[in-house]
This record gives sequence, C-alpha cells and structure tokens, in this order.
Amino acid sequence: MTRFWKGHGTGNDFVIVDRDSPLTPEQVRWLCHRRFGIGADGTLQALRAGDVDDWHGDPTLWFMDYRNADGTVAEMCGNGLRVFARYLVRTGRMTTTTADVATRAGVRHVRLHDDGDVSVTMGTVRVEPDDVTIEHHDTWWSAYKVDVGNPHAVVVTDHTTVSEISFDASPTWRPRSAFPDGVNVEFVEQIDQRTVAMRVHERGSGETMSCGTGTVAVAATMATRTGYRGPWTVYVPGGRVVVTLSPSGDGYQAVLTGPAVIVAAGQVDLPGE
Repeated sequence: MTRFWKGHGTGNDFVIVDRDSPLTPEQVRWLCHRRFGIGADGTLQALRAGDVDDWHGDPTLWFMDYRNADGTVAEMCGNGLRVFARYLVRTGRMTTTTADVATRAGVRHVRLHDDGDVSVTMGTVRVEPDDVTIEHHDTWWSAYKVDVGNPHAVVVTDHTTVSEISFDASPTWRPRSAFPDGVNVEFVEQIDQRTVAMRVHERGSGETMSCGTGTVAVAATMATRTGYRGPWTVYVPGGRVVVTLSPSGDGYQAVLTGPAVIVAAGQVDLPGE
C-alpha cells in the first residue's frame, strides 16, 4: 500500500505519493484517471535532490518530481509547487514558512501565508521574439512564445471572450519546430488594466482549471504588451492568482501567489506492485 494525498491549486489538482522510487508512466496514468484511478491533472512526489539524476545543486533539498497526467515528465508547475509546499508542511518535511525547493527548472523559493495563500518564485520568464501561430477550430491565432522553464504559447484574443473557446480538440501550432516537445496554450481576455481571464490547454493533460506557469506566461505577455509589470490578477476557471514581475536581463523575475489546499489523504494499491 502506498500513502497518498490529494491537493489542488485553483482547481489544478494533483495526487501526491509517498515512496522512495519514481512512479512509472503507467502508474501515473492510472492514478490520474478520473474513472479508474484517483483522478488528477498530474502527480507530485517528494525526492531528495541528491537522488535525482542530473541534479548538480544542493543534494539536501526536497525535489518536486512532477508528472503530467499522461505519464510524461514536466519541467515545472506553479500550482503544483504551491500544493507541494503545503504537503511538505503537512507531513513535517518542512517546518518553516519559507524554504527552497528543487525542480527540473531549477531552485524555487516558497512562502506560506497566514491567509492560506502560498507564494512561489518562478525564475526568469522570457517572452521570445519568434513568430508562432496557433490553429484551433479552423481559426489561426497569432501567439507569443514564452519560456517559463517550460514552453507556452499565449494568444491574446482581443475580440473573443475566453468562455467562447472550446477545448474538445487540442490546438496545433506553426512552425512545428517551435515546440518540439509540445506546448501549453493559453487564451487570454483582458478585463481591465490589471486583470485578465485565462483558459489553458496543457500538454499531456488537456484543458485544466488552472496552470501556474501559464498564468505567469500570461502576465509576462501582458507586461510586454502594456508596459505594466503588475501585480496582474489572473482569473482561471478554478479561481484567481496574482503574478508580480520585475525586470531581469532579457526577461522578468516572477512571483506567483495563490491558494493551495490538501483535500484528502489515504492509501492506494499501485498497479504493478
């Protein structure tokens, strides 16, 4: 039997497992299945950074091993990182309100607030100059290519509300070489000078109720368009988060703040064990 927790950040939900060895892709897909498993957008696992291949930093840090619902490995997840911090505190692995956490995108700093929100540093965000086009439901959209440690394509809809967009099919993009490992696609509607609404199709998961790195990509895109660096309030189907940016070289340093909740704990028999 494997101990697990279920948590979410603005509706972006995760199964967190307690075990020393990484999950197999088959186990991830089973855990995330919303009919035959527990159900989630992805899985999280706490490993010591020194036990992770290709990690060259502080070996004593907790490493967030994040997997998409289809079993593929992802570099980073902002909502997942907030939930991961809440889990570390809940299980006694983290005994302070601030800590550094290792991820495949580098070290990130987390801070827990008294009101239930968690802030996480998201590293350098770059809005790249490449021309990218998103095709969705026979419509072509110009998109911003954004690097948040993982790849994003941000479409500012201008004349379409995000509630009108259907995600019954996956968006595609041109040139295909722009995102050889797939991409997260955000559609954004500007509400006012400091507020946007967003929907997202995440690679490996489909539409999710929120995407932390996606909200950061959106804020960076809006900052590039308007010159206003925030705080940007980003509304997603699962709630709201706040993103603040500061200039850093050819990009921005971003801080993402929003809720993180553990909703259940239990034990599960993993397939293959």
